[in-house]
Amino acid sequence: MDGITEKTAIEGSKIEFKKVSAHFGASVTGIDVSKPLSAADHQALSAGLAKYEILVFRDQDITAQNLMDFGGSFSELTVHPFSPNDDNNPELIVFDNKEGNPPFSTDVWHSDETFRLEPPMATMLCAKIVPEIGGDTMFSSMSAGYESLSQKIKDLIEDMVGVHDLGPFKRLFGGTTEGRALLLDYGNRYPLVAHPIVRIHPDSGKKVLFVNPQFTVHIEGLTQRESDHLLDILFHQAVIPEYQYRHHWEPNTLVFWDNRSVQHYAVHDYYPQRRKMDRVTLKGTVPVGPAGPSVFLEDYLAQHDNSEDGVDKFGGHRPLRQFDRENPDL
Repeated sequence: MDGITEKTAIEGSKIEFKKVSAHFGASVTGIDVSKPLSAADHQALSAGLAKYEILVFRDQDITAQNLMDFGGSFSELTVHPFSPNDDNNPELIVFDNKEGNPPFSTDVWHSDETFRLEPPMATMLCAKIVPEIGGDTMFSSMSAGYESLSQKIKDLIEDMVGVHDLGPFKRLFGGTTEGRALLLDYGNRYPLVAHPIVRIHPDSGKKVLFVNPQFTVHIEGLTQRESDHLLDILFHQAVIPEYQYRHHWEPNTLVFWDNRSVQHYAVHDYYPQRRKMDRVTLKGTVPVGPAGPSVFLEDYLAQHDNSEDGVDKFGGHRPLRQFDRENPDL
């Protein structure tokens, strides 16, 4: 029902949704998120998230505790290992960017924390202080991004997996002995993980493109050159304007987005103006694709003899050697 307010079909709920862009996203009215959710409202919002992928709640003057309670009603809250977490409530992330504290590496298209075996199901971000100009967040539907791929590309990537790692957070550790030791420790806590490139959304059943340029570093089974070219094609789907929604923040606006089907990009055009946001992240499940669930890469490699995959040799390619051609199983 594009451009038309849609009442929920859930009996006992007065929630209404109105689409904010062509492919996804809806503003939500008929609810005060500072109050405990009724079963009917919870059901309506869960269904709305699966359908619209982003839910926008305006004029919600809530405390950090209200935000944590609201988020926690949908899933367990998780602690981000690298973000500026609140000292008393580590599940709460406080982004307070201003002169002397610039934003860090969120101006890249990404889904949150895909370096985890169980990436978040969703994220909630609430605006407290917003700059006079700038500071928007852009969102892109990866269900729409997947659907617009050619059938041959869909067939090609159907059973492929992408390798995800800590990405930009490695820069936080520096080059000192202590920093390298700490990076090694975090690498052990969050080893490389292989997620299906085509993810099946557990609620909507839609197929979703599940790679992003912040954390996806390689496609398993391809040389690095092949992987880079294919990833470039897939990453491009997020930058197509028709599949995007650009959110302009106002104080007391809350956005609840589905991390399983949406990527986002925080526009860094406001510094040194102040922008303060509260965020909580909701625990997800292991992504599942047509070929099966995600796995830690060590487990995947233990089951597959791909020891040379991704390794470029001889100036960027590896020739098929004579004995390979004669004995393809060797």
